Amino acid sequence: MNHKRKIVIDPITRIEGHLRIEVEIDEDNIVREAWASGQLFRGIETILKGRDPRDAALIAQRICGVCTNVHYRASISAVEDAYGIVIPRNAEIVRNLVTLSLFVQDHIVHYYHLHSLDFVDVTGALAADCDKAEEEAEKWCDNPYRNAHGHLEKVKEKLQGFVKAGRLGLFANGYWGHTAYRLTPEQNLVHMNHYLEALRIQREISAAIAIFAGKTPHPQNLVVGGVTSVADMLNPQRLNDFMFIIKEVRDFIERAYIPDMKMMVHVYRDSILAGEGRASGNFMACGGYRFGKNGILFESGVIRGHDFTHIEPFDPSNITEEASRSWYENDAPLSPYAGETNPFYTDLNADGTLKTEGKYSWVKAPRYGGEVMEVGPLARMVVGVVKNSPIIRPYMERFMEQTDLELIHFSSGVGRNAARAVEAQICCDYLFDMMSDLIENIKYYDETTWTKYVFEALPLEASGAGIFEVPRGVLGHFVRIEEGKIANYQAVVPTTWNASPKDAQNQRGAYEESLIGMKLADPSAPLEILRVIHSFDPCLACAVHVIDIKGTELSRYKIAPLCSL
Repeated sequence: MNHKRKIVIDPITRIEGHLRIEVEIDEDNIVREAWASGQLFRGIETILKGRDPRDAALIAQRICGVCTNVHYRASISAVEDAYGIVIPRNAEIVRNLVTLSLFVQDHIVHYYHLHSLDFVDVTGALAADCDKAEEEAEKWCDNPYRNAHGHLEKVKEKLQGFVKAGRLGLFANGYWGHTAYRLTPEQNLVHMNHYLEALRIQREISAAIAIFAGKTPHPQNLVVGGVTSVADMLNPQRLNDFMFIIKEVRDFIERAYIPDMKMMVHVYRDSILAGEGRASGNFMACGGYRFGKNGILFESGVIRGHDFTHIEPFDPSNITEEASRSWYENDAPLSPYAGETNPFYTDLNADGTLKTEGKYSWVKAPRYGGEVMEVGPLARMVVGVVKNSPIIRPYMERFMEQTDLELIHFSSGVGRNAARAVEAQICCDYLFDMMSDLIENIKYYDETTWTKYVFEALPLEASGAGIFEVPRGVLGHFVRIEEGKIANYQAVVPTTWNASPKDAQNQRGAYEESLIGMKLADPSAPLEILRVIHSFDPCLACAVHVIDIKGTELSRYKIAPLCSL
């Protein structure tokens, strides 16, 4: 008789927002079914209705407290697309400098501070021999980052102080000692050294972003038609400050992040070869980020079923969203321009579990030509290799040669992280090229940063989209304007693609598919599930705003971080 048990993890922590994962396991502790559920209603699209299109971005960037810049930019670009406004080249470069800096920051923060502790046993580092830890780091890099014996001793002492004082803080609730941890004490110490260093690095990147963005999060430098950071763009010292920080960040990536990922690939090779965390193999990328005369950082394309011999062109008209398993009215697959966001919550089962045969998530189900797609660094790197990108392919081939991986191996939990590290390296390197473009323009007296337009002369009826590659994947903001006001607004975000629930055809989303067939060593401590879900870098809505027509707050909710197993 086949006995099935259900495991509920709610909320998944170390992510942006509230995510619930339920899985069904058999008597051998193998996952046979999975459900991913976004647990908060965002409602930003509803708030935007009836507003001036030029104001949309300031509200839309509040969709997230991490990815503020990319929502801000996509929203501005959607309005520019609707009105046919082409921004100056300098404005595009400044926008790219800010966005790609966010890529680098996001990838470093994700791996070290949100995900690495799924592989790194913090308490295991306390048994490390610092001499051996030095030697371990030198296996993966000729000149490891801050690897002196004395420095490693101080890192170890700091960790010991946390433990002795009972002040583990964010380290307190890990599955320390779990049999799925494989790093040696010395490897754990090397990683924890870089974990602490990354706290400083991510702060420095924030300072670099703020040079052109005004502040971060929630920057203020974009307007319909261009950018406002003119004084910073024309100040040689500000340009130098930006480049100084990026050089320091590149040093960290080359001497810490990439070497640590090589170590992870070596230690978790069995997991990679087994394809643990592999989804359907449908990858989608929209491409973008120009530099130089003809350069483009990311390629666009669609790959289906891990078929790396064939790639289709990306066509945004193939994008639909449906809500047959989502808590909204109207289940039909709709174009984002015609999308609806009318809540229809159906509650949970009496025992608190999801109604898995009906609606079970606030996340909609976006589809491309009716199929599930995975988006993000893995999709971008795979598409880049298959399309023979002169930028992406050399970086990926070098990493594959150094780690003895093939392209299919990146389609796994650990491989997804390796692709993200390579992408961080690419983005950081090409920030220098984009800065060179900006300096060259200024040198020849091109200081234009805004395209002039007269709003009253613009059409009253229009529609447009801002579609970009952002740290977690393809982001699209779609706006329809009627009588000069926003009539409909939809944001199809990367995590909506990856965290999608099942659809009317019962196709699982990427999160759900990536868990099927996984064997858990200990169902009471499902570390393997967290590893795979975190490998996507989940970013669900971080807040819900409920107001009445007078703008009065109706209620405020606080969700207790409990885990039900």
